[in-house]
Amino acid sequence: MIKEDGDAGLTEEVKALLASQEKSVANRLRLEREKQRISQIDLSFMAGLSQNQVFYIETSKRIPNLHTLLKICNALKINPASLFETCDADREKARETIIELAIKYI
Repeated sequence: MIKEDGDAGLTEEVKALLASQEKSVANRLRLEREKQRISQIDLSFMAGLSQNQVFYIETSKRIPNLHTLLKICNALKINPASLFETCDADREKARETIIELAIKYI
């Protein structure tokens, strides 16, 4: 996965959390596309992207910018917020991570 330059000052824990969230969003995009029975090539055409871009985004090899993410969501007719919703288990894990980090750094 290609990382942004802004990652330089982040702790390893935060980097790992971000990587996990990026993979989760990519997986949700893929699952939504598959649920709608749309091929990568069809989605790429609908969103005005290359098939390679869709593949790299879905496999977490590239992180889409906001504009690209919105184009994909528009093509799939989904609310972008749905990509970031978490289940109760994810919320609890995130809560525990935040508490651990707060205790460690405060």
